[in-house]
Amino acid sequence: MDDRAKLAELDRDGAIRELGADADVAARTGGATRAAFLARGGLLVGAGLGLGSLPIAFAGAQGGLSAGDVRILNYALTLEYLEAAFYASALRDAGLRGNVLTFARTAHADEQAHVDALKRTLGGRAVASPRFDFMDATSSQEAFLRTALTLEDTGVSAYQGQAPNIRSRDVLAAAGAILAVEARHAAWVSDLIGSGSDPVPAPDAFSRALDMTAVLDAVRSTGFIQ
Repeated sequence: MDDRAKLAELDRDGAIRELGADADVAARTGGATRAAFLARGGLLVGAGLGLGSLPIAFAGAQGGLSAGDVRILNYALTLEYLEAAFYASALRDAGLRGNVLTFARTAHADEQAHVDALKRTLGGRAVASPRFDFMDATSSQEAFLRTALTLEDTGVSAYQGQAPNIRSRDVLAAAGAILAVEARHAAWVSDLIGSGSDPVPAPDAFSRALDMTAVLDAVRSTGFIQ
């Protein structure tokens, strides 16, 4: 049985539901509302960019971003905030060890690098990070692994869903680099969870895309956003 947790199943109090309505406003105004947080749906998730560096493609996009690309980049940034904070929380609280600890440290560094690159690209138009409470999702190594797989899988599908909407070739190129690393994260954590019929790294021949509404609804349902 595939034990990939669904984001909807992680929802505690529907705290994310309101995000969808406020997402556009937050992206346009630079607001830091919970809605803004999930409004970014997870487009440019996970790219192995070095800390302190800006991907060439993102650098080329600076100053010439359309309003739509700004919205998508902020959508990506909010998801990156979520992932970076999740891994930081797990490193503090989940009692990780061995290869799982190695994975968490690597993924955290990657996600923080994505946050830094996106913020540098957006400049003053970047949304602020919300506050998070991951509850029991980072209370143990097992809970951490299941949630990490859910977040990474969702990030890949969310990016894939927004890629056709990106106007800048520079942004699209950088997004592709991020997507590849995010997919590697998902495969890595899947392998750590188990073998056989337990989550396999590549369960399907084609990756499923998720639109922004679906991602926002799912993230909203977790209750992670404070």
